Amino acid sequence: MRLVSVAALAENRVIGRDGEVPWPHIEADVRQYRERVAGSPVILGRRTFDSMRDDLPGSRQIVVSRSVDAVDVSSAVVADGVEAALDLARETADEEGVETVYVLGGGAIYELFQPHVDGMALSHVEGSYEGDTRYPEWDERAWEVVEETDHDRFTLREWRRWASD
Repeated sequence: MRLVSVAALAENRVIGRDGEVPWPHIEADVRQYRERVAGSPVILGRRTFDSMRDDLPGSRQIVVSRSVDAVDVSSAVVADGVEAALDLARETADEEGVETVYVLGGGAIYELFQPHVDGMALSHVEGSYEGDTRYPEWDERAWEVVEETDHDRFTLREWRRWASD
């Protein structure tokens, strides 16, 4: 199973403000994000899950939360931490016959899963924005950009962690 973090971040790594993205809507970014995760399991925090209830991404949602035991959506399950979420992700990927599980945020979830991800699909949005949530820092020496696609107002970079010896 590959674990890939998906996010849009400004030049200052800001990803959110008051539960929303702080930049004007970028349709091309939303479209490529939706197409990427559509048929795969996704891992996300409870608040992110709640904010997406009307249009849940992915084939199965693994909601990381210590405050709820269950959610009232048939495609979603709750995990009480990183290891439980990773176990559910492996099981779900095997059951669905998919290779990749995506981590969708929010900020604390990205931070918790950063040591475990093999890849990052990051939309680098032009400009810096005020916000209360940032994507975690990463050591670029441990990563390589394997694909880069320029779009209007953002550049999509596919990052892969260097294999450790």
